[in-house]
Amino acid sequence: MVNVDISKLLTGDTRTLARAITLVESQNPQHRRASKKLLKAISNLKRSSFRISISGAPGAGKSTLIEALGLHLVERGHKVAVLTIDPTSPISGGSILGDKIRMEKLSAHPQAFIRPSPTGLHLGGATNRTREVILLCESAGFDIIMVETVGVGQTEYQVKNMVDAFVLAVSPLSGDSIQGMKKGILELADLILVTKADGASKNLAEITLNDYKNSMQLKMRSDQWSPPVMTASSVEKTGISELWEHLQNYLAFKQASGALEKDRLNQKVLWTQDLCWEAIQAKLKPKLESPSMQKKILKMLSTGKMNPEQAATIILKQVNPKH
Repeated sequence: MVNVDISKLLTGDTRTLARAITLVESQNPQHRRASKKLLKAISNLKRSSFRISISGAPGAGKSTLIEALGLHLVERGHKVAVLTIDPTSPISGGSILGDKIRMEKLSAHPQAFIRPSPTGLHLGGATNRTREVILLCESAGFDIIMVETVGVGQTEYQVKNMVDAFVLAVSPLSGDSIQGMKKGILELADLILVTKADGASKNLAEITLNDYKNSMQLKMRSDQWSPPVMTASSVEKTGISELWEHLQNYLAFKQASGALEKDRLNQKVLWTQDLCWEAIQAKLKPKLESPSMQKKILKMLSTGKMNPEQAATIILKQVNPKH
């Protein structure tokens, strides 16, 4: 059993925080019950944080960017938690979880906490416990929480619904390559950052910057926020302070307009819905995977008299006869 001392958690003890995260990520039924009690105990704490997602395709420099920004923030008195999401292999079930190695300087800082987590088979760029982990980090006193997502895709919308600001990190590209960027991910972005603006890539980064600026001019947001497009270099440490300034401006914009409070409430609604679906799936899965049910499904489909939709309707009626 993983025991969590809540009093130590509230003082910011990182060992206790790590144990708490292990507890909420566990699939063990006994751990799930203990996890619910823990989350209930901290749910009404008046602690808050600025939640930031850093998304981008593999190789966009997300980890080095996060380390540079994280060091910039801890040097200014902030407590920074970084939640890195690593993809899980659907074949082996394994994950690399190597982000603490890539963020060596930040991980060694006493005001920082880095926690890698596997996605499992959860889609959306995060894990199915990212929200709970954010809440635990807030309870431990971390006022800046950064979530590094798996990568770019239209499923990143789920991470957008867990954070206050969504930063899209992109590598220097040719103008034609931008056409291949998913429209959805651009519409999610609250700020676009062209990385690696140094050395031989500097000129290309400037070209990419202008291409994205032109692209974003064609997009109108209902909240009247115009997402900044900027360059940065984690190697030369340029653009990092400007990035933080833009993020603070966006937070102030959301606070002034009431959008922050509205978004946080909407996030709780979506969290509730996800938990409901999770509970339904937990009840359905063992029944669907039972040999007898598998045999029934195979028999219904192999005769050709029934398509998958009809088979699903019959199965659901057997699971819940009232519907």
